[in-house]
Amino acid sequence: MNPFRRIALWLRNTFALHRHTPQDLRLRVSNLTRQTVLATSMEVANTDSKRRKGLLGRDGLSAGGGMWICPCEAVHTFWMRFPIDLVYLDRKYRIRKLKSEVRPWRLSGCLRAHSVIELPPGTIRATQTQPGDILEFTAASLMN
Repeated sequence: MNPFRRIALWLRNTFALHRHTPQDLRLRVSNLTRQTVLATSMEVANTDSKRRKGLLGRDGLSAGGGMWICPCEAVHTFWMRFPIDLVYLDRKYRIRKLKSEVRPWRLSGCLRAHSVIELPPGTIRATQTQPGDILEFTAASLMN
């Protein structure tokens, strides 16, 4: 792909996500392939400041919690206090890569990914999530 086209697409998608995503939106994330739920109250990190901070400063993630970082191809766990599961997604919400129980002071990435979901450790194993599975995002308030 032409590098200028790639940059233009990235800018368009970034600004579109900012326009359409309320700052306090919580999402429910379901694995359509396995008929399981990965998160019931997923935070969205779609601004530069939210992506930079991520989960830093927290002591852990509650069950059903998580953070969707978009756009994102790689994450680090420097200065984190707990392990996390990582789910790398393409633009169609197909899982490209999984990393279970990534401990603090690690790097992980997937160049084919458009976004990353950070989940409590053990979520991937408990939901039997696999590469190639399709995820669905819905507003958490619709499910209550």
